[in-house]
Order: sequence, then C-alpha cells, then structure tokens
Amino acid sequence: MQRQTQTATYWQELTIEEEDLEHLYELILEEERPRTSEDLALALIEMRCRKEEALIKRELEKGTLYQPKDSYEVGEKLVFPAFGFALGTVIGVRPGHNPRYGDFKVIQVRFEGEEGTREFASELDYPHKLNREDFMAEALVPPDQLYAQYGQVVREKLVESLRANDEFVSFGDEWFLRGLLSEIHVGHLNIAEAVLDVSGKPLPPEEILKELDLPPRPKEALVFSLNYALAQDERFDEVGTEEQVLWFLRRLEPLQALECPMHLRYQPLPYDRASLDEELLALEGELDDEAADVGAPPEELDSVTIVLTYPHRRAGTIPLTPRTRGFFPRRGRGERTMVTLIDGRTGSPMPGWVVHRHNYVCGLDRWYEEHDLPTGAYIKLERTDDPLAVVVDYLPRRKKSEWVRVATAEGGRLTFEMRKRIIACEYDELMIVGEEDRTLLDALWLETEREQKPIFEVM
Repeated sequence: MQRQTQTATYWQELTIEEEDLEHLYELILEEERPRTSEDLALALIEMRCRKEEALIKRELEKGTLYQPKDSYEVGEKLVFPAFGFALGTVIGVRPGHNPRYGDFKVIQVRFEGEEGTREFASELDYPHKLNREDFMAEALVPPDQLYAQYGQVVREKLVESLRANDEFVSFGDEWFLRGLLSEIHVGHLNIAEAVLDVSGKPLPPEEILKELDLPPRPKEALVFSLNYALAQDERFDEVGTEEQVLWFLRRLEPLQALECPMHLRYQPLPYDRASLDEELLALEGELDDEAADVGAPPEELDSVTIVLTYPHRRAGTIPLTPRTRGFFPRRGRGERTMVTLIDGRTGSPMPGWVVHRHNYVCGLDRWYEEHDLPTGAYIKLERTDDPLAVVVDYLPRRKKSEWVRVATAEGGRLTFEMRKRIIACEYDELMIVGEEDRTLLDALWLETEREQKPIFEVM
C-alpha cells in the first residue's frame, strides 16, 4: 500500500494545521535562529512523513498484518493497510479452490464498526502484491526528494498560514518568533540613523549592530531583530541584493529612485498577446522594451549596446530590459538596489539605483549632460568583477555638425524640424532627436497624459 505522503494528491490538497505550526514554533524556539520558508517547508514535510510512519506502526501493533500467503486462526485480529489500516477479527475459515491459483483457504472477517463480514484469501501459494516481508521497510521517497517535487506548493500554503499567525514574523524570506525578537527601541533606531548618516553609504546590519550595544544573543537572532525593526521604520530602506542585506536612509536617496520619473510612467493597455503573429513577436523582441514580457533573458554577455530613447534621456536612466537586466543585481528584499555606475570615459564612479518595480536604473542625468549625449545615442554597458558595479559608456567620435530632427511644441501639437546640432558620439539615425523647449514639451506631455490623447492627435 502506498503511503499518503508519497502521493502528489496529499501535498496538493495539504491543509496547514495548528499542529504543524506548533512543530515549527518549537523548532525555531529550540534553535533560536530564523529559518527560511524553504527550511520550514522541508521540516513540515519531514514531520508529516514521520507522523504517518508512527501512525502506521501503531496501527500494525494492534494486530497481525494481513497477507494472502499467511495462515490465520479464528479469533485472530488482522490489520488491513489497503483499507486504511482497518482492524478486523477472523470469525471463520473455509476451504477455497481456483483453477488458476489452486487450493487455498478463505477467511471470514468482521471489521470494527461494520455489520456483516468480508472474505479474503489466505494460505495462497501465488505471487500477490499484498505479500510483503516487511511493510515498514518499503522503499520510500525521502523528504528532500518530496520537497523537490512538491515544495513550491507546500511553501505557498505554509507562508500563507505563517502570515496569518501573529506569533511568527518575517523579514524577506526568513521567519522568526515575535517572542524571540531582541528589543530594538527608538533610541537604537536613532543611533542606526546617525551611523548611516555619517557613513553616507549603505551598510550591512552587522556593521550597525556594533554601535547599538545590545544584550548578547546568537548573532542570527540579533541580525534578524535589527532587520525587522529597521523594516518597520520608514526612515530606513533596504537596498541590498538577494545575497546581502544593506540599509540606507530614504532621505539620502535621489528622487528618481523613490518616485518613477514623469517620462517613465507606464499605463498598461490590455491586449491579447496570443493574437500576435510571429512577425509581431519578433518585432517585440527586437524593440527590447522594459515593459514587454518576452520570456527568458538571453545568455549572459560581457557587454551590450542599446539605443538611448527620449524618456530615458530625459529621466537620466537606462531601461531594465531582457538584454540589460543581467548586468544588474536581481531584486532583493526591497524595491531598490544601490549600484556603482563607472564612467567608461574617465573611470569615475557614480552612484546608481536599480528600481526593480519600474524597470529602470537611475543616476545618469548629470553624465548624459556632461557628455552632451542626444536621444538616439548608443550606450554601452560592460560587466565588471563586482556584481554591484557596471561600466557605462558611449561610442565617441569627432565632433561634427549634423542635421537632426528637433521636437517642438506649438498650439498643443508636437512638431519636428530639421536643424543643425553638434554631435560627438555614434547614434541611431532613426532614433536621434533633439528638443527646443523642454518646458513646453513637458507641458504637452502632461496634457496628453492627463487627457489620454492618442499620439496621432498630438502630432
């Protein structure tokens, strides 16, 4: 008989019970350290498997395991795993015969709570799946392999239950007990703010802890307690990666990192992507837009060159697209990650911010202005040995006066004129565009956005 915990149905229909949470509570309490949802889900699977084995063992101790090959006497109690370990008593034995199986015995069994009897074969000299030397020694899929198969659904159910239980608290994907949190009061938080203010750069919680003089506890418990307290205070912002927690002060972050710039605000329009043919899908991939969902990113590259579009030129940003995303750290526990952008011309470092929610990297507005880069310029990203540092460069050339399209706003409409501009970089001839009066263009932009005018009514 297959154990319930060995089936997909068991885990897919799993209901997290109070006993499960009590077990995980005791686990964290005993170790006094935070655990990830993966750790807790695996511990839950292990506990459920042990629980089923213990139940089976208790049931088998109530009587003899029924196997068709064995002989039984009247009055003997039998356990039937195929019927959920139901207990029955042999009340009769008679001869039996089958041309295929030969002679055997038939036992009449009455089950607890049932009227009437059922009949089963015994002393059957023929291979049968119910004949086992040791039911408890049956080959089982171990808990870690069960987690590999069903861990995702178990984690989702477990996290939902943990969030609904006030005794558990979380930071990122780590869980701890509220009663085990170290006391981090407002005085400690003020010191943490001062430490970050003096530093002027993000710091890991371990560095901040050195200044707080907290009572001795296991390091993991102290780090979690501080992270949890900082996360509840709006002064602090977690700007690290998946691998490293880093804290900074929101008031020291640039506005573009905290609020999506006007030119990058995106209002999704519903459409049926399944209706796009191969040609349109290919065009979507070629455009490499940060708002497009084009599936898996390409292979990891050492460098990539993109075209600077007008919205990103105005915002001082570069987009996080399938081609550029791999150059920057993935989202950690917060909405932003601080990185270093290195000027490919001078080698000078510049603070940058990966804004994961809106798919852009900010911090290049001054750099664009210093190098007089136009919309349409080719921007090159290069990987470094530091996962938090990226080289940003352009393709220089001798300064030359060029005829380019220049955007102007007149009478509530967007118009273009060909004018001479000094260009000192390589650019895409179809994308290059200048601008005459940013104030008028921005006013037209906001009016178009507010009144939701189609682009063809503006041009």
